[in-house]
Amino acid sequence: MAGRLIMVTGGARSGKSHWAEKIAFELAPGVPVMYVATCIPRDDEMRQRVRMHRLRRPSHWVTVEEEFNLAEVVRIPVPGTGVILIDCLTLWISNLLLREYREGMDDRVYHEKILPMVEELAAAADAAPCPVIVVTNEVGFGIVPGDHMSRVYRDLVGWSNQIMARRAAEVYLVCSGFAVDIKKLAAAYGWPPVSQ
Repeated sequence: MAGRLIMVTGGARSGKSHWAEKIAFELAPGVPVMYVATCIPRDDEMRQRVRMHRLRRPSHWVTVEEEFNLAEVVRIPVPGTGVILIDCLTLWISNLLLREYREGMDDRVYHEKILPMVEELAAAADAAPCPVIVVTNEVGFGIVPGDHMSRVYRDLVGWSNQIMARRAAEVYLVCSGFAVDIKKLAAAYGWPPVSQ
């Protein structure tokens, strides 16, 4: 099966992970899906969320936990993988930012270190031998965060989402359990993406 990048975005508890899993089922019926988990649970609440996600997935899906090197995992998938499902981009950005963050450092340092890694992931997904589904969040829909690190994170996620969406064949926005292919909708109206 030829590769293609599919992006699924939305708010918290919007249904985006369910939608991404549904796409994976449809693209690779009966074939292993390599589920790439970027969340390394560090407290009881996150461990419970991870357990719920695992119970929902079929037993023949292969789970790979990766905190930092997503592009490498996508370039070298587990043999026999029919679809790669990354859940999620925003936790990955958080991992990268927390690894790099230093109080008082110029924001450009984070952009220069992290955004090229997002570009590398998007290129790896483009070249993958199978479809790659990336789940992400729209974190900038709410109020402006009150602390500097959260504002840096919000901006990095927004720019990262734009990078992935430009490369993606399909971009689904999931809201209240409903998914719309916003890239297809934009093309139907002749709306080009805004420049970054």
